[in-house]
Parts: sequence; C-alpha cells; structure tokens
Amino acid sequence: MSDTVHSLNTSGFTPKKQIQVWSDALTDLCGRFDIDPLEASSFEGRINYTTVSKLKLCQIEASQHRLAHAASRTEPGGHPFVKILFQTYGISHFEQSDRHIELMPGDCLAYDVSCPHTIVSPTLTRHEVVIVPKTLLQERGFRSAKMTACKLSARTGTGRIAYNFVHAAFDEAAKLSPNNAIGVADSLIDLLLLPLREADVMFDRGGPEAMHVRAQFFIREHLRDPDLSIDRISAALGCTKRYLHMLFSDRGTTISDYIRHARLQNCRQELETQAGKSITDVAFSWGFSSSSHFSRVFREYFGVVPSAIHKAQYGSASSDGSYE
Repeated sequence: MSDTVHSLNTSGFTPKKQIQVWSDALTDLCGRFDIDPLEASSFEGRINYTTVSKLKLCQIEASQHRLAHAASRTEPGGHPFVKILFQTYGISHFEQSDRHIELMPGDCLAYDVSCPHTIVSPTLTRHEVVIVPKTLLQERGFRSAKMTACKLSARTGTGRIAYNFVHAAFDEAAKLSPNNAIGVADSLIDLLLLPLREADVMFDRGGPEAMHVRAQFFIREHLRDPDLSIDRISAALGCTKRYLHMLFSDRGTTISDYIRHARLQNCRQELETQAGKSITDVAFSWGFSSSSHFSRVFREYFGVVPSAIHKAQYGSASSDGSYE
C-alpha cells in the first residue's frame, strides 16, 4: 500500500512549542523555515500529509502567521523542490525576488522552494500543496535554473483539472499499491505541468525539441543493432523512458514505429541500389531478426512485398514472392 495520511495539530501546546512543532513539521516536508505568528498570542495550525510515490501531498490550515525562508539558510543542493500551492480559503501575500503576489481562493502558485521567500497570511488560510522534487520536473523539460514564481488559476481549464486530481489523489493515496502510486504520481505531475506549460514558465521551448533531435540521431546511429531499445536510448540520453515516449507521441508516432520505419526505409534503399545482397541479408543487417516479420511489416508499410522490389531491380526473387 502507499503511505498513510499523517496529521499534526498545534492545539494544546504552549505558544513557543506551537512554533517549534510547526517548524519541525515543515522541515520534514521540504526544508527549514522561520514562523512568526505576527501579533497573535498563539499559533493554531493543522497539517494532513501523505506521499504518492515521490510526491508529497499536504492539506494545511493555519491561523495568521508569516513564513520565511531566508537567504542565509540557502545551502547548495538544499530545498530541491518546487511547490504547487492551491489557495482554498483566506488571503495570502507571497514575496520572492521582488515579486509580490496576492493569493485568493481559486488561485494556484508554483515556486522554487530553494529561493528565499516569505508568505504572509493575515487571517486563517487553507492550502492544498504538492511538493515535487526538481529531478522529476527536469525529466520533463524543466529548466535547472531557479524558476520565477508563477500565479495561475485553478478555477477553470487545466488548473481546475489539476486541482481536482490533486484532491482526489490525496483522498485515495492510502489505498494505492506501490505500482499504482507511481502511475498516479506520473499522471499528477503531467497534469500539474499543463497550466505551467500554457503560461510558458519553467520550460525551455528548445529543450524537448533538442532532446527529440538527439533521440533521432542516436536511433539512426544504432539502427543496425538488433538490441536497440528504449532502455538503451533513455540511458544514453539521460532521460526517462516516459519522457521519451512523450517526445515521440507529441509528434504523432511512437519510438518503436520510428525505429521500424527508419529500418524499413534503409532496407528498401539497399534493395533498390545494392546488387548481390539477398533480401534476408539486407533485413538482418538492419536489425530485423525474423524473415517473416520483416516481410509482413515491409508489405504493411510500402504496400508491396520486399521480393517485388528485389525482382524489379535484379530479377533475383522467386515468382511466389519468397525471400530467396
């Protein structure tokens, strides 16, 4: 099963202990922060949190306070997360790198946790938060440089769809098997990135295109290798298989189709231009390991059997269209 839901409530602690307990909880989730209850005599806060694979999902309610991550606490490699925060109640004021953003119910905020920032909530607020490791975003074209905070809407469109999925994922997290949790987490990340891609933040437009070109180059360099596979391609390019699938599906094809069609095109070219090579030799030299499979996919792709091409060029194929 996936992780269970954990809860924390500051009620019942002394004011000083409330701050300490809340700070420790945030540290466990995504890093050290300073908490100031402003002018209130106590701090009331509640967190319910769980994990779905490598994602952390939180439901947070807190009385008035100021949360701050100071520059002095920034450490190399520290706070390697992006937060996707959905404001569900109250008003908050976010500041980071000279940006001032007001959050109201229905707003969504995406920001780099590692950059110094403050969030001031003058009254009771509620948030639903997804804490995403940057490594998972980099696989999907996320720029490694620190991102600029971005305010989006969760009231309509892709933002609302993403929020609804986050809410459902939190409710069902404890019922997920480990394998299902991985699938849900992948789908959740992709959904969360939809409104961000629409806003053209976090992502390098040339990144996916450049990776697609690199993948094509690697494939064509290794077309003759019968062991060419998505595992080898992803390992060579340093990206996930899921990201590779996405790059090709976004362009209307699959990796296996791209490899097969490239091999078939090269096979036909050799059959038309190189005398003295049998159809079997040509097929096997381009990574096919089955004569019958090659004949079938060749006919499906070009509309003719390979022996027809060979016979037309050299008159060496038998009349029944067999290989030899």
